[in-house]
Amino acid sequence: MLCASLSNQLMTKMMTASSLALPCSRYGYWIGCGKGKSSASTRNAAVKKMRLSTSPLASSAALDHSPNLSRPDFYKEVLESARDKFTMEISFQSKDKDISLAKTLLYVAAEDEAFLAFNREMDALSIHNERKDTSLPPDAQGWDSVESMPMAGKNINGWLAELDTIANEVKAELVPREIGCDMGEVLDAVNKVLFEYRGLKRSPVLVDSKCSYLHSALSSGGSSGILLSVVYIEVCQRLNLSIVGSRVGEDFLIWPLAGNPEELFKVISGHSLFAVVNGKCVEDPRSRASDVNSNSLLGLDVATNRDIIGITLANLIRLYWKRASRTNHGLMLTSPLRCVHNSEEKLNKKSGSSMPLLRPQELRLAIMASERLLILQPHDWTLRRDYGMLLYYSREYEAAVQELSICMAFAPEEEAEVLEPFVEKLHLMRLETSWNVLGQKGRLTVP
Repeated sequence: MLCASLSNQLMTKMMTASSLALPCSRYGYWIGCGKGKSSASTRNAAVKKMRLSTSPLASSAALDHSPNLSRPDFYKEVLESARDKFTMEISFQSKDKDISLAKTLLYVAAEDEAFLAFNREMDALSIHNERKDTSLPPDAQGWDSVESMPMAGKNINGWLAELDTIANEVKAELVPREIGCDMGEVLDAVNKVLFEYRGLKRSPVLVDSKCSYLHSALSSGGSSGILLSVVYIEVCQRLNLSIVGSRVGEDFLIWPLAGNPEELFKVISGHSLFAVVNGKCVEDPRSRASDVNSNSLLGLDVATNRDIIGITLANLIRLYWKRASRTNHGLMLTSPLRCVHNSEEKLNKKSGSSMPLLRPQELRLAIMASERLLILQPHDWTLRRDYGMLLYYSREYEAAVQELSICMAFAPEEEAEVLEPFVEKLHLMRLETSWNVLGQKGRLTVP
């Protein structure tokens, strides 16, 4: 079979660490192309650049020594720098306890903010080219590295300092209470500062991207459940109080590390400590979180820092996929895998026209989140399948064939059988696209 030969050709790449850790497409939406596709040489150059970056200072130095870059080119540099630093922050050479949740998620935000800024700059440049009477903004940035890039009024170090400020506000709240290290009082003070003074609130449904990034959650007050947990963990860490968490159903529950779990569930002033930390979800009978008690708590798998980052990235993928496919109600990433088994489906020149129309900017943001998630969890075949399907929707057929072929090597047999005919079809679509490009350049002569 064609698909089997594809898998054999890629087997050497699949068994190398670099092939598993690095997605094959990076910023393909804009690098080296004006029509939304990236060449293989461009992708290889981007991957090579990431591999050659050996220290966090390397990317910053590249920015510092490029003062004459145009604004769009500068944002390209920021994109690369943010991705490199995210990769180094979650490197498998680092111990999980040494990974900073806040800093890693701020690098995620910086990369996406730089991508959006790049698109705005390119739009402004297009308008300027069309209307010569419009003026372009000056190239001067006022900042020279990803750490100093402003996001909602503060840079990365500024948002880390904001978490320090919140911790100091909690300490100030504890002073008049004249208590020592009573855990209940500390958690009550954290809640008062976060939810009363700061106005943080949990967003039940992810529809606003502001609730999905750490800096915008801190600035706007709206937050997803997982980011609210991250804020709680980071603040308590600064108070020398260890907080751990675990996913239970659709909720992410957190609790302080205590010698006796039963202490967490004692009801004081109408609420247990567990309810104080996690809010109303643990008291809602419709939620699986309401079934957690001192016995079942011990059986929960405590999430690592990498797990928490992974959950946040998965939320970003779902958010941006939903927004990208808004005009295609019910469209799922894996929908084409079911349709390919329809015996009446024919591949012809119109096959590409049946592709659903998606919002390109939101689709690219979903792809970027998927790339980061694969760097974090390179051996998860379902994540690689989803990444390959995102590339398919982005019409990056060559990259999609490679990723889905790798996925087939690690997927269960029944799942690989579902993927095989789709990858064969995708390979033919890639060839057809290549032929069409050659046809536009002139008649193809077969010797």
